[in-house]
Amino acid sequence: MPHVLALDVGGTKVATGLVDTFGGISHKDQIPTQEPDGDSLYDRLLRLVRNTLHQASGPVEAIGIGCGGPGKNAYELVSPLHIPEWDNFPLREKLENDLQVSTHVDNDAKALALAEGWVGTAKNCTNFLAMVVSTGVGGGIVLNGTLLDGADGNAGHVGHIYVDPEGGRDANGVSGLLEGSASGSALQRILDTPASNASDETRKHVGELVGRAVASVANLLDLQLAVVSGSVALGFGSIFFEAAQKEIDQLSRIEHARGTRIVPSALAADGPLIGAGAVGWRALGKDILNT
Repeated sequence: MPHVLALDVGGTKVATGLVDTFGGISHKDQIPTQEPDGDSLYDRLLRLVRNTLHQASGPVEAIGIGCGGPGKNAYELVSPLHIPEWDNFPLREKLENDLQVSTHVDNDAKALALAEGWVGTAKNCTNFLAMVVSTGVGGGIVLNGTLLDGADGNAGHVGHIYVDPEGGRDANGVSGLLEGSASGSALQRILDTPASNASDETRKHVGELVGRAVASVANLLDLQLAVVSGSVALGFGSIFFEAAQKEIDQLSRIEHARGTRIVPSALAADGPLIGAGAVGWRALGKDILNT
């Protein structure tokens, strides 16, 4: 069976796997992201990808990548906020040149939206928001069955919605945006301990902030479903989701947004890799959102 090699580039880890035409995933592997410089990280990433390629029992048709943003020129250049060593880094071009395999890159949260619409919680739904609340906060938006791209491929950056005048600063030094108060990296700065150690009160507050952002998107874009993944959201569990839903119910009272739901991703930890695979399959012509 043919596969796409999926590569998920996040703030704390880089993961690989092989994704088949049905969204099934195998041969998962990963390395930590932290490196003293961008070239060292790329070298280790390249070794990881080569090792995964060698695991394939059938043809690998392409490499699909979900990478933290922002990006330029439809993610020909990537500048992940949580990998400052990569500034306008030509990840797609370098991998394609080194491996001689067709390579395609998109934002990691947009990739997750593809996964959710393909085989996940939003399957058969034509209007939804997919969110990652992890090291950073990102989003991908599907409207009328189409993934929104924007001028440079950065549509859906829900982490940069203004939610709290007392909120912390994000990686760009801007206060009050969702990422500055709800991301894992922000919480570690605020709490001086990993986000996984957060109290119930903090988990509830983060859920309220995320709900505030989801309500803004629902009110603006006429959609009624938000599917959320990521270590912070899924790790915080029911306290987080119940607080978020309550906030949405209070803020989304205009008729077209009334009843908007926020739900955890059924794909759980596999969502980002399935999404990266979907980026590759989509570039090869597979109609990911209408299968």
